Amino acid sequence: MTRIVIGALTGVLLVGLAQPAHAANREHQQLMADIRMLQEQSQQLQLVLVSLADTLKTLNAKLDDQSSTSRKQFADQKLLIDNVSSDLRVVRERLDENNTKVGTIGQELSSLRDAVNTLPSQLAPPAAPAMVPGPGGTMVPAPTPPGGTTGVPASQTSGTTTTPVQNTPTVPSGPAGGLSPQRMFDTAQADYAAGQWPLAISGFEQFIRSFPTNDKADDAQFYIGESYQLDGKFKEAVGAYEKVISDHPNGDRVPQALYKRGVALSLLGENDRARESFQQVLRNYPQSEVAVLAKQVLDGLNRRPRE
Repeated sequence: MTRIVIGALTGVLLVGLAQPAHAANREHQQLMADIRMLQEQSQQLQLVLVSLADTLKTLNAKLDDQSSTSRKQFADQKLLIDNVSSDLRVVRERLDENNTKVGTIGQELSSLRDAVNTLPSQLAPPAAPAMVPGPGGTMVPAPTPPGGTTGVPASQTSGTTTTPVQNTPTVPSGPAGGLSPQRMFDTAQADYAAGQWPLAISGFEQFIRSFPTNDKADDAQFYIGESYQLDGKFKEAVGAYEKVISDHPNGDRVPQALYKRGVALSLLGENDRARESFQQVLRNYPQSEVAVLAKQVLDGLNRRPRE
């Protein structure tokens, strides 16, 4: 009986001990499954991060390409705008010159109209002299009073009727020098437009000598520099532009003369002096039309090694 009781107690004890061991085993298995799931999720997250990094790299490359393209397009548009602005300035200058020419032609036409209106009175024949009876009953001109106009010789009046001689009217001469300031300037400018550089230079120099205080004197001096530069005489062009700056410091041609002086010096290889000329434009005339061009050329010179 005792053995039976002891066996039963032993069986109950073994069953009680087996149940916690089995529960611990199930918890361990569940924990391992959770760890494997976390590892898989970690691997998936790493793959997502790698894919995201590749996408960002591709996006950055596209943005860089677009930025480079935009900068190039902006630079091209800026250059186009600068060229259009320069062309508009030339057109405005030509329009101003044409307006001035039209005004001058109108004045000359008015003067010519007045001269034509006075021609009939100048060309009218003199009044016929008084006729008196002469020898033989013929009519002869009356004698000219002392101090009067030239009389008719007696040899021409005897026996015949003398026809009075008409005096030729005197046509008024032009102004001294033969040409007005505007006409002289226009003649030199026509030679410049035709590419006759020596003739244009000579004409503008004659204009300055004849009318040194005329408001177009600085224009004439500037076009002398332009003529030399277009003729390939860059050293003479520099001297002409410098005369614009020194002789007409308050004129509206000074910014252009400084810029063109820099261009001529650059073509002569004197880059340091050219830089100084362009810097003067930017420093003294930053709002002028040539300031943008001066900055562009100066930037190009600054990228070169200094002399």
